[in-house]
Amino acid sequence: MVWKIFHYKKTTSTNDVALEQSSTAGGKFVIVAETQTAGRGRRGRVWHSLKGNLFFSAVIPYPIQQCGTLVMLCSLSVLQTIKALCPTAYVQLKWPNDILLNNAKVSGMLLEKGEKNFMIVGIGVNISQCPDKSQLLYPITSLADAGIKTDCNTFLNLFLHILDKNLATNNIFAIRQQWLENVKGLNKNIIVRQEKGSIKGIFLGIDEKANLLLNTENGLQKIMVGDVFYD
Repeated sequence: MVWKIFHYKKTTSTNDVALEQSSTAGGKFVIVAETQTAGRGRRGRVWHSLKGNLFFSAVIPYPIQQCGTLVMLCSLSVLQTIKALCPTAYVQLKWPNDILLNNAKVSGMLLEKGEKNFMIVGIGVNISQCPDKSQLLYPITSLADAGIKTDCNTFLNLFLHILDKNLATNNIFAIRQQWLENVKGLNKNIIVRQEKGSIKGIFLGIDEKANLLLNTENGLQKIMVGDVFYD
């Protein structure tokens, strides 16, 4: 089924529009905005929507029970899009759903439940610029900073083509293995910051629901929510 793409000059958040339209949608579609006045990221954080960057929400019929697999598929697709534009780019994944370029965040995503059987994947990609780095948790970059020349429409169309191919993959084990091959920090010490404190341990991978597996001094822990920092 072909993607329907709806372009907006300005929205509060592309996920907001996607949620509203998912109640009457008949198939997968994308909401794209030039500007967001209330863009948001994980855990209630603000997503800074700077001019020239890409903000969109892909709305996909997908079982909510497999939302972890969908996050893996979408983050892999962003990584592969960047690699398709620049095969020599140093791109990695960061649990749970960030993409790193030269060890700095270039893209993030927010997964939300839509109406009916739809899942909404809101994605931001720093195409031409990035926010004030001093006000953010992690190092951040843009494609332009790395010398990768593209525009929002080119990136989006290539991403959707790659995502379609990945969605056709029914082997969840293979998807997880591919994700692990591209993630930063595997089998190394990491720190996971949560609301009630930090946990340190060795990053062993993820389970079938994309929970992080951390080998700590108190044994193996499954972590659903947190921010990863590298030791």
